[in-house]
Amino acid sequence: MKFQCERDRLAEALTIAGRAVSARASLPVLSGVHLELRHGTLRVTGSDLDLTISSVVDVDGDDDGIGVVNAKLLTDIVRVLDEGAVRMEVDDEEARISAGRSEFAVRTVAAAEFPNLPEPATEGVEVEAAMFAAAVRQVLPAASQDVDRPILRGVQMETEDAGVRLVATDSYRLSVRDLPGTTFLAEGQQVLVPRIALSEVARLLDDQQSLTLRLGERDATFEVGSTQIVTRLIEGAFPNYRSLIPSSHPNKLTVGRDVLLDAVRRVKVVARDTATPVRLKMSADGLELSVTTQDYGNALEQVDAKYEGSELTVAFNPEYLTAGVEAATGDEVTIETIDNLKPSLVSSPESPEYRYVLMPVRFP
Repeated sequence: MKFQCERDRLAEALTIAGRAVSARASLPVLSGVHLELRHGTLRVTGSDLDLTISSVVDVDGDDDGIGVVNAKLLTDIVRVLDEGAVRMEVDDEEARISAGRSEFAVRTVAAAEFPNLPEPATEGVEVEAAMFAAAVRQVLPAASQDVDRPILRGVQMETEDAGVRLVATDSYRLSVRDLPGTTFLAEGQQVLVPRIALSEVARLLDDQQSLTLRLGERDATFEVGSTQIVTRLIEGAFPNYRSLIPSSHPNKLTVGRDVLLDAVRRVKVVARDTATPVRLKMSADGLELSVTTQDYGNALEQVDAKYEGSELTVAFNPEYLTAGVEAATGDEVTIETIDNLKPSLVSSPESPEYRYVLMPVRFP
């Protein structure tokens, strides 16, 4: 295999595909990117078997072929080369990379050892990129990162009221985002997509108008421009999250979104431990935020807010509270509560499609 490609375009393709390559690959061949040259088109693929990312780039190719090269090493080499054309020759023994006066030769891995990857489903549905990316970014913070809880490491996509709903939870918080009028799932269909795959999809959607989604029995394929992301679906039953959303709340706080975020960021400075809660004292006089620690001291801030209900003090993990408020859109957010032990609901009057349920933290 022999080809020539502009440095930045090649580096971008390697970077995108390399995000699917695990630093702790179970097989040596999976630490590499698979390069396939066919008729002037180079397909760069990385995979950890659960997630596969392929990026296609047009090149000036002489000899078609395939090869596998260590992903991190090859990407680092291409990035440090001088701007301009990069030349590569790959055979069964080594890959030779050159640009200007720089030349590198690195060992290759037997391409035959690279796993055969599943073919994506043939039927695809086009989805509006901006809408889908916004929804994914709103729910992802609530998805668990605990490797021992695989079910919670995914985002549930399901049909809901002539639309689609995205749901994520780590058992301490729950994010729900509805996409009314969107129909990329069959009626009654539910799929559980790994958070890491959706994170990569959202990363690619900033400059795109649409994406194509192909759902198979065990995998999902997202096609964004010249990039294809294939992920295994998570098997198992997602928790019955609907029972976690209270049907009514007697207390309701309405406050400026940015005002609340700034106040939380200030008072949590004294909370050197991220688990130290921030207390919200809500009353007819407005909102008072405070953080108290034995080792460092305390912080308190008054915030103008509208409150309806009985005077109440409730405490939250500040990181979790900030994530939910940041994901809401609009100038104001509401925090609806029952008491200081039951789940609270964070939402925006301007965007009712998004809801964030947060468990309070017990305090003395």
